[in-house]
Amino acid sequence: MTTTLFLGLIGFAIASSITPGPNNLMLMASGANFGLRRTVPHMLGISLGHMFMVFLVGIGLGQLLDTYPVLKIALLILSTGYLLFLAYKIANAAPPEAREATGKPFTFLQAAAFQWVNPKAWYMAIYAVGNFAPDGSGWRGALLVSGVFAMTNLPSITVWATIGTQVKRLLTRPRALRSFNYLMAALLVLTLYPIWA
Repeated sequence: MTTTLFLGLIGFAIASSITPGPNNLMLMASGANFGLRRTVPHMLGISLGHMFMVFLVGIGLGQLLDTYPVLKIALLILSTGYLLFLAYKIANAAPPEAREATGKPFTFLQAAAFQWVNPKAWYMAIYAVGNFAPDGSGWRGALLVSGVFAMTNLPSITVWATIGTQVKRLLTRPRALRSFNYLMAALLVLTLYPIWA
């Protein structure tokens, strides 16, 4: 891989990881509702789960989706349904006084599994492998691209969880937190627009 292509891959990985999307909006909501420490398993699940997805796309999963377009449609429908469910859960997150009893952040495995129904994660994986993995590099190219995502994704998404913890200071009243959660849920639903447009 040339230096220019490698730098392009790093730039794409950072830009696509730090821009708004389902993962980052959910991390911001988690940071605000549960704090940074309790959000760490969610962050690690996103980073490692997405790295694994990129690797599998690189070794052939992306070609399978191209060969069978019905799988893409099924994935889109499943993704939409799950994102709507998550938006509902965020909008109805427990108020501060009930949070310890009923509210809990995503676990590592939940966050890793979410990557498989996250449309932005699929786009990032397919685009990165298709445009930055050297031709004919097989699993080595897939490993290189997924490794770059592993190094750049966690610092990028940490920004969003940290912003959430800072916003938390403004959300001391249950009504303010409820409004914030409604806003995060609405923004999560809006991330579906580019996919369906």
